[in-house]
Amino acid sequence: MIIFLNSAIDLKIFSPTEPVGIIILFVGLIFSGMIFYIIYAVSTNKESLEDKKIRNEREINQQKRIGKLFPKKK
Repeated sequence: MIIFLNSAIDLKIFSPTEPVGIIILFVGLIFSGMIFYIIYAVSTNKESLEDKKIRNEREINQQKRIGKLFPKKK
């Protein structure tokens, strides 16, 4: 089995000093950074500008409907 692995592919190309190994490390760092950013973005619960705009419009419409149901006496 060991002879098969050595003859089929040279495992030295995956070492961190070889170009393929450097590319694998670089892709891994980018992937890890993206995962940490996603975890941070989800945990801080930031609203997008579009979400805030939609929520404000709904609140304004709700206040208008409430105002129509319960008009102020003058």
